[in-house]
Amino acid sequence: MSCALERWHAICEERNPAALNTLIAENAVFFSPVVYTPQAGKAKVIGYLKAAAEILFNDSFRYVRELRGTDEAMLEFTVTIEGIEVNGIDLIRWNMNQEITEFRVWLRPLKGLQIVQQLMATKLSAQRHPAQKAQ
Repeated sequence: MSCALERWHAICEERNPAALNTLIAENAVFFSPVVYTPQAGKAKVIGYLKAAAEILFNDSFRYVRELRGTDEAMLEFTVTIEGIEVNGIDLIRWNMNQEITEFRVWLRPLKGLQIVQQLMATKLSAQRHPAQKAQ
């Protein structure tokens, strides 16, 4: 089995968020740069990461720096959204089974964070209420 971080990079490079199901641990927790409370559980973490992928995985998305430990990594990225250059950090931890157990995100500048917040709210609402999406 390949390292969780290698699998995460493959998902990002292939723009394949469907592969998250085999990468995210059942007890995973997502820490949003906007939402105060941690989002616990595999389904919630996958929901947040899929919504983020729809917003962030455009042609400008790049990881530009990586710091790696034995069971965690910090990945710095840049992406342009609606003409705003957004800088971010993903802090990822994984378990002995090479499943992601914790995912924390930081974003800057404030204007970029606000754009991502608005777009994420729309995507997450569509996930919760798929019938409204079709209207």
